[in-house]
Amino acid sequence: MHVIVVGCGRVGSELAIALEKDGHSVAVIDKNRNAFRRLPERFTGRAVLGFGFDRDHLIQAGIKEAGALAAVTSGDNSNVLTARVARENFEVPNVVARIYDPRRAVIYARLGIPTVATVAWTTDQVLRRLIPEQMEPQWTDGTGTISLIERPLPAAWAGRPLGELDDGDKYRVIAVTRGGKTQLVSRGMIGQDGDILHIAVQRDALPELAEKLSADTAGGH
Repeated sequence: MHVIVVGCGRVGSELAIALEKDGHSVAVIDKNRNAFRRLPERFTGRAVLGFGFDRDHLIQAGIKEAGALAAVTSGDNSNVLTARVARENFEVPNVVARIYDPRRAVIYARLGIPTVATVAWTTDQVLRRLIPEQMEPQWTDGTGTISLIERPLPAAWAGRPLGELDDGDKYRVIAVTRGGKTQLVSRGMIGQDGDILHIAVQRDALPELAEKLSADTAGGH
């Protein structure tokens, strides 16, 4: 798939490199020529000097054959305008805009513009560590049936099989982040201090899971 990345800052350059590594053709647009220095010499994609909301620059970057576009410059307005042009004028199916102001992100989401709010994401990740008993899902499927939550391993479960945390069809530990690396839970995997659990749960079973994890956490102190 051909992907256009608008903005060649730290996020944009890393995104472009990762996309190319995954086998996609990539074009990067930035108004600052020096920004392209962040791309490695081995980068084989296009580097277009210009603006992501400029039709000519987008065409030069291959917008007509693009399957996705990410607008990740440092300007909210530029990112949203770029996303709208890509979506509405060129009908790019997968578009996302990086937004620094989470209040704007809510508004743009209502307009059908997919956004990633940097501040909101960071805050959310910090809160998940500070207040682990909160059960706000990280992801919910389109039908609202299954959610994915992230929780630290209760202290009482260190040294016990993670599979014993499962409860039939209500919730299941599907992955664990250990030592900064995430892996699927294998049969017989034992919990360790510092583990972060990734749990798939039926939405109506969230209160039950929250109560269980809180009780087990309390039991470990």
